[in-house]
Amino acid sequence: MSATPIRLTFPGAQGAELAARLDLPTGPVRAYALFAHCFTCSKDLVAARRISEALTREGIGVLRFDFTGLGGSGGDFASTNFSSNVGDLLKAAAFLRDNYEAPRLLIGHSLGGAAMLAVASEIPEAVAVATIGAPADAEHVVHNFRGDLETIRAQGEADVTLDGRSFTIRRQFLDDIAGHSVRGKVENLKKALLVMHAPRDEIVGIDNATALFVAAKHPKSFVSLDTADHLLSNPADAIYAAGVIAAWAARYLASEAPEAEEEAGAGVLVSETGQGKFQAMVRSGAHRMLADEPEAVGGFDSGPSPYDYLSTALGACTVMTLRMYAERKGIAVDRISTRVFHAKVHADDCMECDEDLKGKGGRIDRFDRVLRIEGSLDTGTRQRLQEIADKCPVHRTLEAGALVVTRLEEADPVSATLQKLNPADRQR
Repeated sequence: MSATPIRLTFPGAQGAELAARLDLPTGPVRAYALFAHCFTCSKDLVAARRISEALTREGIGVLRFDFTGLGGSGGDFASTNFSSNVGDLLKAAAFLRDNYEAPRLLIGHSLGGAAMLAVASEIPEAVAVATIGAPADAEHVVHNFRGDLETIRAQGEADVTLDGRSFTIRRQFLDDIAGHSVRGKVENLKKALLVMHAPRDEIVGIDNATALFVAAKHPKSFVSLDTADHLLSNPADAIYAAGVIAAWAARYLASEAPEAEEEAGAGVLVSETGQGKFQAMVRSGAHRMLADEPEAVGGFDSGPSPYDYLSTALGACTVMTLRMYAERKGIAVDRISTRVFHAKVHADDCMECDEDLKGKGGRIDRFDRVLRIEGSLDTGTRQRLQEIADKCPVHRTLEAGALVVTRLEEADPVSATLQKLNPADRQR
């Protein structure tokens, strides 16, 4: 299950604001992927949406965006070309790198696939590239408006009709695209490549898949999309493609060693993503998660809230503690689970609170924990397990309270040292 896509914008290669969607899994993010749509299409094409949604179910976050002048993005399409598309992809990769994590999986559909192959070597963090119906040469797109080529070259531009819509194509587009060698990029890709193509593709022939596959070095794979059309307009074809991509990419994403911690005992790092008022990236060792607030209070609801994480800590500690106790005592418990509720309540209204808590007055934090212990256990054993739940370390920490010490990080040791010196010493 995926969360609601997050609406984002970032500056493109030509300075226009590009409209984007970030599809995130409901659980931890295994890796991020960057998706490039087909020529004159948009990020909201059925294939783009279905593939992104399916990948989130495999724990992969996907950023899809509209190229300059298309969909919801700003800028003039007539002023764009293959080079500007490549530039937009670099901007998108940088946006992910700066705000979330650099993309390790690159996916491109049709001309977007050619652009992704052209830019892949400039995204060093990426370990795998998947293309869908991609041409072996970017110039292949010229076939879409072959009848207008003479007009474009003679008059400098022409309005051409593509998929029922009118677009202005200028001579600079033709000149730029002729200077790109996609196959040359593929020969030196140095990343795992998956080529996906439909044998009956009438827009980009299957011979393009053959050319890409032959040009690439191992590891490389080819998967036929059988009866699918070029746009994967049948949702079932898009879902199938996504499943194959996720399964194929898993071995390459897993082969990457977890990012080294900044220092021994670095703890949990929580950083703003720059998106919305509350969204933050949580990093704990090799694990990546999001923290956020519900939409009702101005968040994206893209991750648990801080108090949800606190409830999670209590629930996880409870389950682990009960399992350890059951195994040590030889109690045959099938499964243990707990549901935790958090609320702010008035101390005077808290029937379970002791006098010390009631004496504080005002509102206090209350955690209600409902245990579910499955197995053939007598009443006495169940009551004992309930008592043990109160002995979990997080439970004790919450009840006893904790000391939180806050200090400022010294980002620049040299500057920090200078601050400690007197004015006379600084001048030496």
